[in-house]
Amino acid sequence: MNEIKEYTEKIFEDIKHIDDKGNECWYARELQIVLKYKEWRKFENVITKAKVACKNSGVDTNKQFVHADKLSINVNGGKRKISDYRLSRYACYLIAQNGDPRKEVIALAQTYFAIQTRKQELTEKEYSWLTEDEKRFYQRNLTKKGNYSLNQTAKKSGVKNFDKFHNSGYRGLYNGEIANDIAKRKNLRYREDILDNMGSTELAANLFRITQTEETLIHNNIKGENNANITHYNIGRNIREVIAKNGGTMPEELPTPEKSLKQIEKEFNSRQNKKLTTKE
Repeated sequence: MNEIKEYTEKIFEDIKHIDDKGNECWYARELQIVLKYKEWRKFENVITKAKVACKNSGVDTNKQFVHADKLSINVNGGKRKISDYRLSRYACYLIAQNGDPRKEVIALAQTYFAIQTRKQELTEKEYSWLTEDEKRFYQRNLTKKGNYSLNQTAKKSGVKNFDKFHNSGYRGLYNGEIANDIAKRKNLRYREDILDNMGSTELAANLFRITQTEETLIHNNIKGENNANITHYNIGRNIREVIAKNGGTMPEELPTPEKSLKQIEKEFNSRQNKKLTTKE
């Protein structure tokens, strides 16, 4: 199973390119090989379907599928021009969605380009096109990165007790509840991650709490552990007040998903493992 996970994460990372501005992209010719399409003609048909899906979702196709024709050197040393595309992560996701479902690697591609994509790389239209579970994975990935960055900033502010620091934010956002209270209300097992058991809306509220707290700590040059805790609490409380003012649902009233994100990943990996075992 670990092999499957490594394959899922690594095979597409290996062909990822980063331009001089830090933007990610994949080349269609390289993706064709990874997705096990022997003929460019057939793979180009998949790209065409993906472009139609992109257009139908209201997204600018030209920005997601950029023509990048190149010269190919033949065995005898001759050169010829061949078609290629520079693809965004969203374009790769659409290609995977329109690929041959009989290929195990297609399922892996769908998971990678949906689950691993960072939310900020998508427009709101692209994001809204995802399923609820895909949105959850997007948001969870961002909260992980956000919490890591927040911890670094909080440490510079003088925070040593990080449990107390994070619970200060939860208390503000959840009307006095700390992490353990949230876990009990959600009927989670001991030490089960509460963020893995939140829907996309609840995760988004927590992500906003995380990013705004870090921004405030930096912008206001907050120093001292107690001041950092108060700041985190106030940010959480302010976000709660905004939700109430807009007539939204309080975080503690949002439903807990039937399955945690870890459970979804485990079940997916198990299915892929069975498919590969059967094929062998």
